[in-house]
Amino acid sequence: MSQHTRPSPASAPDARHRLVRTPGGRIHLVEQGNGPLVLLVHGFPESWYSWRRQLPAIAAAGFRAVAIDVRGYGRSSKPVEVEAYRMLDHIEDNVAVVRALGEETAVIVGHDWGSAIAANTALLRPEIFTAVGLLSVPYAPRNGFRPTDAFSRIGGDEEFYVSYFQRPGRAEAEIEPDVRAWLAGFYAGLSADTMPASGENSLFFVPRGAKLSDRFARDTLPSWLSEGDLDFYAGEFERTGLTGALNRYRNADRDWEDLAAWDGAPIGQPSLFLGGAFDASLGWMADAVDAYPTTLPGLISSHVLEGCGHWVQQERPDETNRLLVEWLRALPARER
Repeated sequence: MSQHTRPSPASAPDARHRLVRTPGGRIHLVEQGNGPLVLLVHGFPESWYSWRRQLPAIAAAGFRAVAIDVRGYGRSSKPVEVEAYRMLDHIEDNVAVVRALGEETAVIVGHDWGSAIAANTALLRPEIFTAVGLLSVPYAPRNGFRPTDAFSRIGGDEEFYVSYFQRPGRAEAEIEPDVRAWLAGFYAGLSADTMPASGENSLFFVPRGAKLSDRFARDTLPSWLSEGDLDFYAGEFERTGLTGALNRYRNADRDWEDLAAWDGAPIGQPSLFLGGAFDASLGWMADAVDAYPTTLPGLISSHVLEGCGHWVQQERPDETNRLLVEWLRALPARER
């Protein structure tokens, strides 16, 4: 596909937008800089734009920074079939992006669902992805419990949010009448400066018969999110809908089946973990972090940012950039 450049919000003038071919269709990406490739993978409900403050910092450090729209998002392909969003397809997309960019290897960094995608990409394709950075969501190897069975036991009288997202159409019906307001509430509910007090109205549990958005506080935006930033995110999802993004959650059991051969497998490449102290993921996944000596034996750098919520690279961009660049520069040359 042809390369074409257009202005983008909050991007440096030399950021380049491209569409590259993949076996599943196309991936839209934004790249900046020259040097060893660093592939940035966003989570839910986000965009390449979530890395807008990392792209110039990584590029200035001497790397080729590339942020993608994950399939189902933005200008990337949006297959109709739910099963087209399984982990193996995302891994295939990442491999195709590296090859389309003319590179043989890359460092991969992911946030939220992107963290899981990055981890499994590194696990299955270590010959291409020579180091892995994980933001917000710790690496937890595949285990013997079918995910939807485990989710159904979480929450008691309330429904765990991943279970809530499982049924096609239900979350879409909640979100799409006012995408902008829903996104604002979701971002605020997981941001350190606007999240509910501990134990109050957690966004991770939905009362039976209610909607996730019933727990949103809509009176203020988090400090990291400007009205213009929210407009950008809302515009992307108003155009694409939310189904492709939500289909990632709907493949949990397929992923578990597909990854059976990697049950309990460690990731041996040099790695980084960066989380926020107020991120609930570090609570219910504390065991995963404790297991890092076994599951991430190549861990070089691990940090929990005090006073930070889930959106690490957007809430604390300067600190995130510093830690990412320090880690990237510490990698052996052969791992870049």
